[in-house]
Amino acid sequence: MSTHAIDIRQAAVADLDLLTPLFDAYRQFYRQPSDPEKSRRFLLDRLEHNQSIIFLAFDGDAAIGFTQLYPSFSSASVARIFILNDLFVTPQARRRGVGRALLQASADFGRRAGAVRLVLSTEVTNTNAQSVYESMGWKRDTAFYVYQLALL
Repeated sequence: MSTHAIDIRQAAVADLDLLTPLFDAYRQFYRQPSDPEKSRRFLLDRLEHNQSIIFLAFDGDAAIGFTQLYPSFSSASVARIFILNDLFVTPQARRRGVGRALLQASADFGRRAGAVRLVLSTEVTNTNAQSVYESMGWKRDTAFYVYQLALL
C-alpha cells in the first residue's frame, strides 16, 4: 500500500473489472464459494438497471474497497432510505480509514438524495466493523427484531 490519499468515487459499468474481484472476496468473507462470473453478472445487473449505488475506494490506481447501497423507502417516515448492504475493504488496506471513507461517502450521497437514514446489518461477531459504525454515529437498533424467511 502506498501513502496516497484514499479516493472514493461512484462506480459505473466501466468499473466491473475492478469491482468484481472485490465483490467476490466480500462474498467469500461471508462464507460463499468464489464465483467471479456470478459476481460480475450480479453487479452488471444492479448497475445497468440502476438498482444500486456502488462506491469504490482507490489507493492510486488500485481498487481497495467498495460499498453498495440499495434504495428503499420507509412507510412510517414516508421517505426514502438506503440499505447499506455491502462494505468491504481488502485485508492489506484495513485500518487505514478506507471503511470510514466509504461510510462517509454513502452518508453524503444519502443526504444529497434526500434520504432520511441509512440502515445496515452485520454479523454479531463482526465487532471490528461494529466499532467503526458506532464511532461514526450509527446506532444499534434495540427496538426491533429482524426476521428472515428463506424462499429457496
